[in-house]
Amino acid sequence: MIQTADAVVIGGGVVGAAIAYGLARHDTRVTVLDEGDVAIRSSRVNFGLVWLLGKGDGMPAYGFWTRRSADLWPQFANRLKEETGVDTHYVKSGGLSYCLGEAELETRTEAIRRMRTQAERDPYEARMLDRSELVQMMPRVKFGPDVLGASYGPHDGHVSPLNLLHALHIGLKYRGVDYRPASPALEVTPVHGGFEVRTPQTRISTPKLVLAAGHGITPLARPLGFDVEILAERGQILVTERAAPIALLPANGVRQTAEGTFLIGTTNEDVGYDVSTTPPAGAAMARRAIRVVPALAQLRVVRAWAGLRTLTKDECPVYEQSARYPGAFLATCHSGVTLAAVHANDLAEAIHEGSLGDDLAPFHSRRFHGH
Repeated sequence: MIQTADAVVIGGGVVGAAIAYGLARHDTRVTVLDEGDVAIRSSRVNFGLVWLLGKGDGMPAYGFWTRRSADLWPQFANRLKEETGVDTHYVKSGGLSYCLGEAELETRTEAIRRMRTQAERDPYEARMLDRSELVQMMPRVKFGPDVLGASYGPHDGHVSPLNLLHALHIGLKYRGVDYRPASPALEVTPVHGGFEVRTPQTRISTPKLVLAAGHGITPLARPLGFDVEILAERGQILVTERAAPIALLPANGVRQTAEGTFLIGTTNEDVGYDVSTTPPAGAAMARRAIRVVPALAQLRVVRAWAGLRTLTKDECPVYEQSARYPGAFLATCHSGVTLAAVHANDLAEAIHEGSLGDDLAPFHSRRFHGH
């Protein structure tokens, strides 16, 4: 017997879960199909940043979209805690990208200038700080001599990605979503203006379908008229033992968690789907972190892991509605944590209404095909 749903979201990571969480405000019967623990789960192996710095260079719409999500994050985190009891440990602290040496300082300064010029809607508020400003901002931190400055984003912050994913899944249950682990979508067939999704256990009929399965999107996308290439990029992270808080603002290479551990990262490696860790990469990450904060050399590394980013060719998101089958939508990005708030709010609202609208037009995959 074929089952039915008002909407089916394929993918139970942070992107799919956030969209389903938002859809559940409108569609009374939402089903999430998830591979479960065997999935390539970027949501569990990332740095936990809510990050604007560097976003939108060459694509101002991405910068605006990211800023929109950052503005929504405080309310989003509070709502999740109220509904689920799970604290995501979100803090809007501001964020840094350190410059070690003159070359990095010059490159970063030029990038900030360029992005300010490109900004089309809201002003780009990131700015450069020199070493003395960093010391004044974080008087308890003893920086290494190579730290000449940093770019600073006042709207950046950090969160526990594990708590976020946990909260979203509890939130799905709270909002009545039918979450199905170990239920990958094996095939999607357009049928009578809707879709029939086949899983190992059953078939589900739905008028609305969202592909949000990260690396699992590819085999499902083409039959629905989507032409999006999804790339994998490995990132490695080190985790230290716990230490007393030092009031260090989060940065894209080192941050202290709410539990006291330091996360040190990361790499950008084109190695296919290999998620093994490598000693040379770990050593390079540790050396750079110690150049920023030499005291980190006193801490033991207790864990290392690697995960796969979900990238498009230009590293910006793709949001798309199928021209051939208008009830089908696709969402993919590598900033699922940062964009979780806007996915649960604006994107879910647009999908519910049946049209992505002009604001999301720049994210269509036609940009890769010369259209």
